[in-house]
Amino acid sequence: MKTDIEIEESTVIQPIINISRKLGISDDELELYGKYKAKTPFIKFDREKAGKLVLVTAINPTPAGEGKTTISIGLADALNQIGKKAVLALREPSMGPVFGMKGGACGGGYAQITPMEEINLHFTGDIHAITAANNLISAVLDNHIFQGNELNIDLERVIWHRVMDMNDRALRDITIAQDGLKKSIPRADHFDITVASEIMAIFCLVTSLADLKVRIGKILIAFNREGNPVTVADLGITDAVALLLKQALKPNLVQSLEGTPAFIHGGPFANIAHGCNSVLATQSALTYGEIAITEAGFGADLGAEKFLDIKSRELDKSPDAVVVVATVRALKYNGSADKAELDIENLEALEKGFVNLKQHIQNLKKFGLPVLVAINHFYKDSEAEIQLLSDLIQAENIDFAVTKVYAEGGQGGVELAQKLMSILEQPKDFQPLYSLELSTSEKIQKVAKEIYRAEKINFSEKAQAQLLEIEKNGWDNLPICVAKTPFSFSDNAKLLGAPTGFEITVRELSPRLGAGFIVVYLGAIIAMPGLPKHPAALDMRLADDGKVTRLS
Repeated sequence: MKTDIEIEESTVIQPIINISRKLGISDDELELYGKYKAKTPFIKFDREKAGKLVLVTAINPTPAGEGKTTISIGLADALNQIGKKAVLALREPSMGPVFGMKGGACGGGYAQITPMEEINLHFTGDIHAITAANNLISAVLDNHIFQGNELNIDLERVIWHRVMDMNDRALRDITIAQDGLKKSIPRADHFDITVASEIMAIFCLVTSLADLKVRIGKILIAFNREGNPVTVADLGITDAVALLLKQALKPNLVQSLEGTPAFIHGGPFANIAHGCNSVLATQSALTYGEIAITEAGFGADLGAEKFLDIKSRELDKSPDAVVVVATVRALKYNGSADKAELDIENLEALEKGFVNLKQHIQNLKKFGLPVLVAINHFYKDSEAEIQLLSDLIQAENIDFAVTKVYAEGGQGGVELAQKLMSILEQPKDFQPLYSLELSTSEKIQKVAKEIYRAEKINFSEKAQAQLLEIEKNGWDNLPICVAKTPFSFSDNAKLLGAPTGFEITVRELSPRLGAGFIVVYLGAIIAMPGLPKHPAALDMRLADDGKVTRLS
């Protein structure tokens, strides 16, 4: 089979202006970024007139791959093939994973969004704008300290960090302002990756420019020596920061290889942040489409839980159905099959690993939503394995479809699309997992026990002190955003399947007042990834004629 780039190059792509006209966006409202991508106008969202919302999630990720984005794209293409007006709303890739271990994030095979090369790299510059906005706050903060520190900021309690959109472990712990001759004030600091920043989270949760400014002003950057919070508003740069994000905040429009409109906007990580594309892009897809297909990062224990407990509250709409993506290969890996032997039929490992999918299904049912499983077919899956997985899913009273969108595009997802239309007719009784009236500790207990199935939750001394500070400052009414390994229900990446009897440790908590949630750090999770021993960047090639290979 051709590579992703070869498939894209052999496909005739429509000018983006043709796609926008199909949606009913006037030419005057469109801001072109070349021939195949554009910025679209802000819309006034009307929930009563909105289309149906479908959330695509998955089992815990494995080295075998699951293909959540590929299924999202293929499903939207399939819905359009059966006569439904489907529109995509997806995250934009971070260059950290693109050049690191994961590679690109535009789908694969015949279920891709395009122009893949540009989307995977600088796209329309949104992530650069977010980086600049974040680092403007850092620059003004340190300048304020240098110029006399009128806010009496405690240098030991500066919690705002610089960011860059690249994996670089060398920047995890640094000392800044070491030019003693100029009387700068050195202090310990570190970099986070841009997509883990609060600016990115805010970017993806705001509903207007006015909302953007309110949220930026609320950002907690430090505490003063009396222990009181210091915010961006206290620095007096709310409008300056918002100014850097004004243009970026408009949703980006591209398309799939089959011409399905796709709003690609914002990209917070789900293992650290909330893992969903922007509210504005999702609202656009719901406004212009009959059915909006969106996704949440990593497995349902992270991305879907955060979508349902955080984003749905800001979106003012909950999903009408959830599609869970699973593969035979990944479930065999969860059943202790060796990575090198995943192409070999192994019914025992498949049945053992099914517990991972089963727990995700059970968890999603708690939210009162109809659930559908998409089996992402790999060409080496045996008929016996597909049959066994089908039987196991049916035993959970859940419908499913085997999909082949990677190899066949939308046509390979028609059965999934048809079954989705059926479950969209089912009633839903959506309820978030927890009430915002619960304390932060109670919310953590709720998620840890009901989603992860932890037996015990431990709090470090630092986390215990932070819980008291959160309560003292009246921040207990915020939802929580758990930062943990995506590879396990637990905080230990090596505990596969559906572990039981384990303990988790809350290391620290970080109030993100602008984003409107409390980040809860479990185990050893960090906000600046490192590169693997053999990063994807080593395999990328740029020919003299401009042709790119090995980017996806």
